[in-house]
Amino acid sequence: MQPPLVLFDLDNTLVDRRGTLAGWAAEFAAQHCLEDEDQANVLDMVAERAYPSTFEAIRTRYRLPVSTAELWHTYCTDIAALVSCQAGVLNGLEELRAAGWRVGVATNGAADIQRAKLRATGISERVDGVFVSEEADARKPQTRHFALAASRCGTVLGDGGWMVGDNPVNDIGGGRSAGLRTIWIGNGRSWPPDDPRPDHVVPHARAAIDLLLLHPVDHTRTAA
Repeated sequence: MQPPLVLFDLDNTLVDRRGTLAGWAAEFAAQHCLEDEDQANVLDMVAERAYPSTFEAIRTRYRLPVSTAELWHTYCTDIAALVSCQAGVLNGLEELRAAGWRVGVATNGAADIQRAKLRATGISERVDGVFVSEEADARKPQTRHFALAASRCGTVLGDGGWMVGDNPVNDIGGGRSAGLRTIWIGNGRSWPPDDPRPDHVVPHARAAIDLLLLHPVDHTRTAA
């Protein structure tokens, strides 16, 4: 039998993207002399989806005297400096691997920024594989995204496993469709009442890790 697989979402699962972006937006607004309303607009734009094209729109809207490429590069650098992953989560990733799990990250987003966050936090050193949607134009909740993430970890979806994430559609619905069992990171929210429930609901990533460590290997498979 193959080692059990667990895939983790990155943003607002392993790291606090919302809090990191709020701090970055405040610094960005101060640097470019933007008003409070402009700061809120910039935060909304980047929170929705952060790509170079997002910064082209920001540069044009606020007539910033720097290139889109420079804005994007600075954003990646600044976010990497601000983001963090809790020590208990980092330790938990190591514990899972020591217990025989294949551990991966399955994340949507631009490769530049997602890889920068993974390196800066030390997550990339503690997982077997990472797949970022931009690298092969496969976004969650597409099953192909999960298949590529599993492949990066040296396994296949047919061997079963788990998906852990905060997004009901991308992580939980997508993971279920891909044949994975699911753990939802609530982050203080209630599960949407009309959506099929995940296998488990926990408040944060460390709780998900502790739950997985209690599961024997033969419980990682999803019934056909």
